[in-house]
Amino acid sequence: MKIFRGLQHPDRAPACAVTIGNFDGVHRGHQAMLGLLRAEAAQRDLPTCVLTFEPHPRDYFAQKLNKPDLAPARVGTLRDKLSQLAICGVDQTVVLPFNDALAGQSPQAFIQNVLVQGLGAQYILVGDDFRFGSKRAGDYAMLDAAGQAQGFDVARMNSYEVHGERVSSTTVRAALAAGDMPQAAKLLGHPYTISGHVVHGRKLGRQLAESKAGAADGFRTLNLRFDHWKPAASGIFAVLVHGLDAQPLRGVANLGVRPSLDPNDVNGGRVLLETHCLDWPTHLGGEGAYGKIIRVELLHKLHDELKYDSLDALTAGIAKDCDDACAFFASIPASSYTETRRQTTRDRI
Repeated sequence: MKIFRGLQHPDRAPACAVTIGNFDGVHRGHQAMLGLLRAEAAQRDLPTCVLTFEPHPRDYFAQKLNKPDLAPARVGTLRDKLSQLAICGVDQTVVLPFNDALAGQSPQAFIQNVLVQGLGAQYILVGDDFRFGSKRAGDYAMLDAAGQAQGFDVARMNSYEVHGERVSSTTVRAALAAGDMPQAAKLLGHPYTISGHVVHGRKLGRQLAESKAGAADGFRTLNLRFDHWKPAASGIFAVLVHGLDAQPLRGVANLGVRPSLDPNDVNGGRVLLETHCLDWPTHLGGEGAYGKIIRVELLHKLHDELKYDSLDALTAGIAKDCDDACAFFASIPASSYTETRRQTTRDRI
């Protein structure tokens, strides 16, 4: 999949079939829409295109109005959104910066400047609640009328439901906020996943306790930055780590702001996913994971983040989390993870 930031790129396709949205989480409703887009694009011999925005428009307005509560919790990072769009077979994605200029465009200007001249859209697929332009004044009827006048096709897709429940980014956020990881996986079509480069931290975890082998590597963690201040999920989780070994590695992870640590540390103020592998791959040595791209599946929530009043208490808390994660993995046959992955992949459209 080709990725473009902005509209002015000479190697972007001159015409396309496009769908528009934030695609936070790329859940099963999004996947169904992308499947329909692929089918319609194939009939017209057009490449598929997703038009999305960064930051999320509600993030933009929350900052502009100084009302942080208006910003939605973020299901996925931009990296993970683009990765999932590629898995869904999208040919190209255009990421538009959502700024004053874009927010102030009239619906008519958005159609002309972005869709017609910018993308060369010949087929446009939107959701049933699609609104666009300044003050969200544009709707499907306006877009359809423009298409009839200017010669591009417009279609809309009704809400996608699983067992009678509408699948949306809002329902995914609700499942993650509740710590209901099986429900989130059902809505997403796969386990909830965060990926990224392993970055350096304070290296405090390896000093908290000694490993079984006696080396002072304690609770070594793999640190991923979650590039948004308000993740939809938070807390302590039993996880699987992909990308370090031939097989996924069992682990326990903290997603959040680490309330027991100094906020002035190297990652202070950032949301981190800190993952401790229950069985560290010996071939990586002490420093071999840094810079690698890994994918962490959050399978089961153990509890919310806790603030410990001492390093000894923190050490005991992490040890208990490791025991609880081991108990979770022991309660489910290892083969079930593979089967869950296969099943959710089959469910994707």
